[in-house]
Amino acid sequence: MRPETRIRSAVMTRLASGGFAEFGRRRARLLRRLRGALPAVHYFHQADDPYSHLAVQKLAQLRECYPVTFEVHLTSRPAPEYLGSSGQFDAWALSDAESIAAAYGVRFPAAARLPEADTLAAANDALAGALETGAFATRAVEIGDALWSGEQLRSGNAQRVNQAVEAGNRLRRRLGHFQGGMFYFDGEWFWGLDRLHLLEARLRTEGLASPGAAVCVPEPVPRDTTELDCSGVHLEYFPSLRSPYTAVGHRRVLDLIDRSGVSVHLRPVMPMLMRGVTAPRAKQRHIITDAGREGRAHGAPLGRIVDPFGEPVKRAFALFPGAVALEREMAFVTEYLQAAWMDGVDITADKGLEAVARRAGLSWPALRAASRDADWESLLDENLSGMLGAGLWGVPSFRVSGGSAPSAAWWGQDRIWRVENEIAARSADPGDR
Repeated sequence: MRPETRIRSAVMTRLASGGFAEFGRRRARLLRRLRGALPAVHYFHQADDPYSHLAVQKLAQLRECYPVTFEVHLTSRPAPEYLGSSGQFDAWALSDAESIAAAYGVRFPAAARLPEADTLAAANDALAGALETGAFATRAVEIGDALWSGEQLRSGNAQRVNQAVEAGNRLRRRLGHFQGGMFYFDGEWFWGLDRLHLLEARLRTEGLASPGAAVCVPEPVPRDTTELDCSGVHLEYFPSLRSPYTAVGHRRVLDLIDRSGVSVHLRPVMPMLMRGVTAPRAKQRHIITDAGREGRAHGAPLGRIVDPFGEPVKRAFALFPGAVALEREMAFVTEYLQAAWMDGVDITADKGLEAVARRAGLSWPALRAASRDADWESLLDENLSGMLGAGLWGVPSFRVSGGSAPSAAWWGQDRIWRVENEIAARSADPGDR
């Protein structure tokens, strides 16, 4: 293993660990107490962010269940380099917000469009005026409903808007983040509705919940596909071997496939950083810490990481066509993710790749022979084109087709529940036949 790979892997292992997360919590708690400050949750609201509109609809309920200070800040849109594929991000976010809203008990208007600059300024003006009142959550929902429904809002005090947004941006940057729709509590960040159950768990662990209060924002529970006939439904699964989110979600994908019996096409793609998708250092740090926390929450914790960035992951992808030819492609991907992200196997060397093959039930000589003349780069390019054609750019991604409805696609291990709901909606109940 090269020294740079060893160092990078050690840093990633530390950042993804539960011990590092606990150290950050203790440090933030100690610093807060030394300042004599009371526990406070900071919420960063971005008016032109669909996920912020979903999240703010839960703010009043959170305040009722957790008697701590909730401080609200206005922020602006992240810089393009933080959005992954900035040209596709907005369309995806609008579609995704509409798709998940009902499952969380909130609303987002159909066919919403991004607001014009003057309408956004007017919305921020109204929000800035509500920051110091106890009615921010109510006003933010009203303003957001109007904004995303296409209503024209009249602008007011531009100086007040600029001051409020710049103050929010400074605090967000100082605390170490870049995105809207974020909650921050004692050294830890929680993104939108998808992570609110983890914020609630943290507050409960700290003894900050009202007696008898139920969880305000539980994770959505999908419709169980076990008893359905899903044979007519097709699932395209786009993982990457160098993705911590793929690693922590992969076992849940396998469980879904086993449960539903859906037809699967495994379509791995090159890692984002190796195909020119930007990720500044702050975003990379957030991804690995958040993925580590997601893995622990779902019983698939990241362990000893050997980062396969660069040539090592290309060598693994070069073996994938052979695994396909030998009908063990899913097993190969499964064991590679386990080896690289959990078990600390040196997958940068032939010995490590041979161990992956053996775990996947493959003969190493047979796998190499079956892969020898395969055009793996064209295969991955074709997979990438399919994923980009679905309006997605990150991993893991999923596209579901079958039945009379058009195909539908989602991105992220936190959308596996949504994928199962889509499979169920396209499936037949055996009792109906």
